[in-house]
Amino acid sequence: KRLKEEIKKNNVSAKVEVVGSIAKDTYLRNSLDIDVFLSYPTRFPREIITRNTLSIGKKIIRHPVISYAEHPYVKGEFKGFEVELVPCYQIEEASQKLSAVDRTPLHTEFIKKNIKEQQKDQVRLLKQFLRGIGCYGAENKIEGFSGYLCELLILKNKDFRGLTRSASVWKIGEKLFLKKVETPDFNDPLVFIDPVDSNRNVASALSRENYLFFIKACREYLKKPRLTFFFPNRVKPWSVERIREELKKQGVKFVGVKLVKPDVIDENLYPQIRKTCRSIKEACVRHGFKVYDVRFHVNDEDKEIYIFLKTPQGVLSETYEHVGPPVRMQKNKEDFIRKWGKHTQVVGEPYEKNGRLYVKVKREHRVIEDFLRETLPCLSLGKNIDENVKKGFNILRTEEMLDEKLAVYWTKYLDKKNPWER
Repeated sequence: KRLKEEIKKNNVSAKVEVVGSIAKDTYLRNSLDIDVFLSYPTRFPREIITRNTLSIGKKIIRHPVISYAEHPYVKGEFKGFEVELVPCYQIEEASQKLSAVDRTPLHTEFIKKNIKEQQKDQVRLLKQFLRGIGCYGAENKIEGFSGYLCELLILKNKDFRGLTRSASVWKIGEKLFLKKVETPDFNDPLVFIDPVDSNRNVASALSRENYLFFIKACREYLKKPRLTFFFPNRVKPWSVERIREELKKQGVKFVGVKLVKPDVIDENLYPQIRKTCRSIKEACVRHGFKVYDVRFHVNDEDKEIYIFLKTPQGVLSETYEHVGPPVRMQKNKEDFIRKWGKHTQVVGEPYEKNGRLYVKVKREHRVIEDFLRETLPCLSLGKNIDENVKKGFNILRTEEMLDEKLAVYWTKYLDKKNPWER
């Protein structure tokens, strides 16, 4: 009503559409946010529809924050509820879309038309199950199942129990439809073709790790259903002493990188953190350091990011063997000898082994902590993280990571219990 009043007062050509789980009656009672779209005729340029929506949103929503997706949109509070007000274009089918969000009202209408009353609570069961195992939400922070994907999975499998049975035998690359149509090839762990846009995979945000974990959870649930799949017990953090002892038993070394969390929204932050983890691991491996695992933890309260590397103990050898060309390739052989014969880092002369040339090269870094300290500012980690790394960061040894605020992280890592087993 308030939106319609503002639209009329400002002579704006837009229609108010409530979308998402509240419109479809599939929301979880304790996780209710309200998504409202202002849909405009396609004749209006994006700048106009954005400006009108932001202006109207700021007048109605408390504590408005401008967020950015394909269009800028307003987030805030109305009568104690979280609200998002998003501009989009009025379309009748997905092929007419001018931006990705234009499909959302079509998704809402599709579910409202096709879902049966008794299936709405089945969707809620699935959503709570996914929340319990940590796989609910398509945002970059989680890389899990979207609400729309949950609804389609229940439509496909009739109910929650039917879905768990189906999912228990899924494989990587599983492809699902409500109605079989011609589609592009998708290289995702799970594919569910959008019934309103056959060129889109609804499950594209789902990570391989979360997909496999969901399959595992379904198998375990079918063996022994219990409430803790939906409402897991909280993690009881171990003492620092116990964490220290358990880390010692691992027989490996843990190295940490601590940096200031950039002041950006999660949708931009988490892809950068994952890129940082990949870049660090690749750089370490290129320089001869073995890395078994890389993980991260974000401490929102203290605005800190921790990256943890699991590596072998000890230091690298003083030299490494650099492989040259086969000796039969005369020109390449001469070029190799010319380049490496008098190189300042080379120890000894080039030599032949198993039909190839080799040289022994002196390492610049034998200790991974020293390597990270010098190399991190030179890596491409993501715009906002690059900026913060240049301002400063800390390389942490194991003892420096035994902080009480990391106790829950280390307990979950070392205990290895699934959420439903706690």
